[in-house]
Amino acid sequence: MATVKEDIDSKGRLSGLRIAFATLGCKVNQCESAGIAEGLAASGMTLVPFAEAADCYVINTCTVTGSTDSQSRQLIRRATRRNPEAAVLVTGCYAQRAPEEIARIPGVRFIAGTAEKEQISDILREMTAGGPLIRVGDIRKARAFSRLEATAFPEHTRAFLKIQDGCDAFCSYCIVPYVRGTNRSLPPAEVEERITALAQTGYREFVLTGIHLGAWGRDLLPQTDLATLVRKIVEGGTVKRLRLSSVEPQEVTDSLICLLGRSGTVCHHLHIPLQSGNDGILAAMRRNYDAAFFRDLLRRIHEAVPGVAVGIDVMAGFPGETEEAFDDTLHLIEETPIAYLHVFPYSRRPGTPAATMSGQVPEEEKKRRTERLRAVGTVKRRKFAEQFIGMPLHVLVEDRTDKITGFPIGFSDNYIPVAIRSRVPANQIARVMPERFHEGRLIADVIPK
Repeated sequence: MATVKEDIDSKGRLSGLRIAFATLGCKVNQCESAGIAEGLAASGMTLVPFAEAADCYVINTCTVTGSTDSQSRQLIRRATRRNPEAAVLVTGCYAQRAPEEIARIPGVRFIAGTAEKEQISDILREMTAGGPLIRVGDIRKARAFSRLEATAFPEHTRAFLKIQDGCDAFCSYCIVPYVRGTNRSLPPAEVEERITALAQTGYREFVLTGIHLGAWGRDLLPQTDLATLVRKIVEGGTVKRLRLSSVEPQEVTDSLICLLGRSGTVCHHLHIPLQSGNDGILAAMRRNYDAAFFRDLLRRIHEAVPGVAVGIDVMAGFPGETEEAFDDTLHLIEETPIAYLHVFPYSRRPGTPAATMSGQVPEEEKKRRTERLRAVGTVKRRKFAEQFIGMPLHVLVEDRTDKITGFPIGFSDNYIPVAIRSRVPANQIARVMPERFHEGRLIADVIPK
C-alpha cells in the first residue's frame, strides 16, 4: 500500500480500509485500544482480526519487561508477514521508550507515543510510502487526561473505564513513570457521565482502571480520593457490580475497605502489589511499606470483608535478593490468606535505578524462584476456590464457553472462574451452587429461583 490518502473519500473518511489491532499489557492499554478502534471504525475503516490480512495494523505495546518488548517486535513482524504492503503503526509504552529502535524494524510506517495515541486517525491520513514517521513527545509534560474512550468492549462482558493515567511513584525497577507521565485523573463528573453511558448499553459490571489507580483525585481541585469516587458511583445506583483493578497497599484505605465490606455493589476482590516480603528488598525497590504493614493490611481486609479475594503481584530475583530474602517472600505468601498470585521475574529496564544496582540475580536463578512462586500460587488459587464449594455464588456469565468443559463460564463477585452446567444467557448475573473444583475453575449448577 503506497499511500492511504487515495482511500480517503471526500468527507475525509478512511473508507474501505481494513484495520487490525493487537494490544499488549495492562487494562489501560486495552481501554485505549478500544477507544482508538471505535474512532477508526467511525471514520469508515473496517475492523478485522489480527490474524487476517489487513491494510493497516495498529500494535499497542507494553514495555514493563524485556519479554513484552520482544512480544511487541514479534507482533510487528507477524503483521508484515501477513501483508507486506500493509501500514504498520506502533504505539504505546515501548514506542514511547524506544522509537528509534522500533523504526529499524522493517515494515514499520509510523510510531506514536503515549500522548499521540489520540491522533492515530489523523496520522493515517498523513502517512505516505516513505520511511517510518516518528511522533513521540515528552510525556512528562503531559497534563491533560486522554479523551480516548469506548462505548463497547467486543468479546468482554465487563466494561473497562480508565479513570487515571501516569505515575509519580518511581519504584526503582519500574519504567512506567518514564513512558506514562505524571498522575492525571478523569474528573468525577466525567467518570459518572461515562458510567451512565456505558450502563445504558447494557453492561452490568464496570472495572475502574488506571496506571496508579489509588492516586486518582490527587491532582484535581478540590483534591479527592478513590474511596470518595467509589462511594459516589455506588450511591448513583446505575451500576450492578463495580470492580477495582490494582491498588497500591498504602492506598487501600479504611474507607475503601469499609465500602467493600458494606456495599453490595463493590466486588469482594482486590489486587494489591506486594513485590517482595523482605524489608530490605522493599526499601531498595522504593516501595514505602514493610512486610508487617502488608500482613496487617491483609488481616484488616479479611476481617472486614468475609470471602474477599486478594490477589497480589510478586517479583522474583530483584537485585540483591538473597535466598534468605526470597524465603521471606515465600513464607509471607504461604502464611497469609491470598487468593492468587501474578508472578514476574525481575526485568532489567535501562534508565531505572535498579538496572545499575549490584547483586543482579542470574537468569536461571530468577527462573527457578519464579517457578517456585507460581507453584505456590497454583495451590493458593485452588484452596481459595474450594472454600466456596456448596456455597451460593453470583456469577456474571460471559459471551463464550469454557475451553476445558464446554460450559458457559463467568466470574464470581470474588473473581473465581465458574463453569455452569446449564444454558445461561450471556451478560446475566446467575446465582449458582459450586459442586467441585476442576482445572482452575469451579463447576456449578444454577440455583432454581
